[in-house]
Amino acid sequence: MVRQILIARLEERVQQSLQQEIEEFRQLRGGNNPGTGQPFNDDIEAIFDVFLSRNIPEDGEYLITIANEEFYRASSLALPAAVKPNAPLVQRWAGLTMPSKGIEMTPSGLVLYQAEPVRLYSESELNSTTGQIGGVFVVAYLTSRARNEVDEAVQIVTQVSLMVLAIASLLAWLAAGKVLAPLRLLSQTARSISESNLTERIPVRGSGDIAELAVTFNDMMDRIEAIFNSQRQLLNDVGHELRTPITIIRGHLELMGSTPEEQQETLDIVLDELDRISRFINELMLLAKAERPDFLTPELIDLTLFTEELFTKITALADRRWRLDFLGTGQFIADRQRLTEAIVNLAQNATHHTEPGDTIALGSALRQGQVYLWVKDTGEGIDPADQQRIFERFVRGNSRKPHPEGTGLGLSIVQAIAQAHGGKVDLNSQPGQGSTFTLALPDKLARELPL
Repeated sequence: MVRQILIARLEERVQQSLQQEIEEFRQLRGGNNPGTGQPFNDDIEAIFDVFLSRNIPEDGEYLITIANEEFYRASSLALPAAVKPNAPLVQRWAGLTMPSKGIEMTPSGLVLYQAEPVRLYSESELNSTTGQIGGVFVVAYLTSRARNEVDEAVQIVTQVSLMVLAIASLLAWLAAGKVLAPLRLLSQTARSISESNLTERIPVRGSGDIAELAVTFNDMMDRIEAIFNSQRQLLNDVGHELRTPITIIRGHLELMGSTPEEQQETLDIVLDELDRISRFINELMLLAKAERPDFLTPELIDLTLFTEELFTKITALADRRWRLDFLGTGQFIADRQRLTEAIVNLAQNATHHTEPGDTIALGSALRQGQVYLWVKDTGEGIDPADQQRIFERFVRGNSRKPHPEGTGLGLSIVQAIAQAHGGKVDLNSQPGQGSTFTLALPDKLARELPL
């Protein structure tokens, strides 16, 4: 491509040079002889001599004059074979009667030319177009030397380009190796990760897109490891929780007596343990559903009426001093059944940590863009060391009144329901002074969830 562009520009420049020589010759032909101060008229040799003496052609350019159909003079004594006096091309120029230009392929190379026939006029025919042809002026250009220079330049450009390409390729290879090293490390780390080995991480060096990719990958692995650990812990906890009722059922069935009374007693124990297993499985399924997008079925709720309904339901849980602490006013959007389940769980939990003479209060409020529902008791309270742990699955706080029928999932379910609504569960408790569990739900649900 470079060669073709250079050749095209060369031919364009040569054509301009040829045309300039022809224009200068025409100007001289129409002027006066500097030696005599008179018009040249039919003195064709004088025209040629004056022009050749005043013009120095470029390299590769030749000025050729033909008088009376015979070679007269040239700008150079050492003419190439293509434009020598006896060359076929020169003989053809000698017979021209009209201006001509063109390109000829000769053994000496490509020849670009322009030829200008010279008509001789008498003084009375100076402005006539019917004068006799007295000679021909030709400007010829042999492009072989210029083409060789172009080829040499192209060769140099090619060599330099190949050298630059080799150096650039080497630098690009080194740079790509450095840039892609974290990706190779990422691939190696990904291959080394298995279900039993989730601790591998990619070391993060520097900054940029690759470092950000490594950070993102490490964060993803942290989440995956946490999920796997949670699943392992869940399986261990489930196995531990189910082992006891299964052992009880197996032991009583193996020792079941032969009398109807003994069989009925064993059957009652087995059914009770099966009910506990069923309740345990249902609570696990509820926790699993809490992570699904269709866990909630939101609806418009009147906070006052909803609080009164909750109070009516929880007062039947146990013999306590039940009190309606505060009634909030307003409307919000939430899942009525899930919130009812959460409040009932909190109230049930409060009955486990209080005595018949203790007070359990229910309250609600709507203020500053938050919906609050709380259950407050005057029971034994919760140790500070247990206040964060009790929301974890299968964790039971220390209590003076242990409840073996509990699964340790109640508060986990309450927290899952609150988080599904975009809220949280707050705990305020002091040992010996009771506890207050508060569900804080954002009022933005009224704008974000459909009716």
